[in-house]
Amino acid sequence: MTQTTRTLAAIALAAFTLTAHAQGEWPAKPVTIIVPFTPGGGTDIGTRLVAQRLSQLWSQPVVVDNRPGAAGNVGLELTSRAKPDGYTLVAGNVGTQSINPFLYKKLNYKPDSFVPVSLMAELPFALVVTPGLPAKTPKELVALAKAKPGKLTFASSGTGGSPHLSGEIFKAATGTDMLHVPYKGGGAAMTDLMAGNVDMLFASILETTGHVKAGKLRALAVTGTVRSPSMPDVPTLAEAGIQNAESGSWVGLLAPAGTPKEVVDKIAADVKKVVAMPDVKKQLVEQGAIPVGSTPQEFAQIIANDRKRYARIIADNHLSAD
Repeated sequence: MTQTTRTLAAIALAAFTLTAHAQGEWPAKPVTIIVPFTPGGGTDIGTRLVAQRLSQLWSQPVVVDNRPGAAGNVGLELTSRAKPDGYTLVAGNVGTQSINPFLYKKLNYKPDSFVPVSLMAELPFALVVTPGLPAKTPKELVALAKAKPGKLTFASSGTGGSPHLSGEIFKAATGTDMLHVPYKGGGAAMTDLMAGNVDMLFASILETTGHVKAGKLRALAVTGTVRSPSMPDVPTLAEAGIQNAESGSWVGLLAPAGTPKEVVDKIAADVKKVVAMPDVKKQLVEQGAIPVGSTPQEFAQIIANDRKRYARIIADNHLSAD
């Protein structure tokens, strides 16, 4: 072996060693999780809880950076331009990953600019009605809607959001005709529902639990595939006899496309550890969430399935945010 060959071999070995060392030490610096919404919402609260425990697990700061705007698109665009090294992640939900690509005709990033990392929690909705409505079960609600086509009203936090699309999914699954009444935010919709100005609403478990316990609203069902630990006595829509009407939201971590697989797999495994911690599970449940934890492949399939579903719902109802 010549001196030149030995030198090149030594350089290659050093480069390999440094690369392997760097990969083995990930994370070697603070990690940022972009939350594309304002502080205090379901996506933000759940992400902060998980971020805190990931920080302890990794012995590195995990910074939550709120970048709200355009239904999450501002934060997604920022993440899409980040270096794909695992040090910038984004907390996505069903709206940002499976609805916005079809609701917005123009995005400043490509929907495939991200690699799914791990689902953290499911966020099912509760189907709630005013106590004065003569329907105490989902089937009674369907019968009432069919007896009065176009007369029953369902509120939402805004056109094209997951609460609105949950109503459209319910209509399609039951063959009913109900009038959608959009509001500028969930709070206004909830206030009008309790005032009896609208008949029903699909809203987060966190938003509805207190009002149901106080008797101000009646919960007919939850929209997830399993009962909510926060509303154990309320059946799922399927249990109540309404098939193919599951909906709701979820929150999960994604990384810029091109992030090394070993880093993605490590984050996913660690997220699964965190959401399985008893105190973390308890706090997520108190927020109306169902802790999950998943592999990147499982999360990718969830996003793909939701995209097919919401693409059809959005097209059928001629919805657009532009």
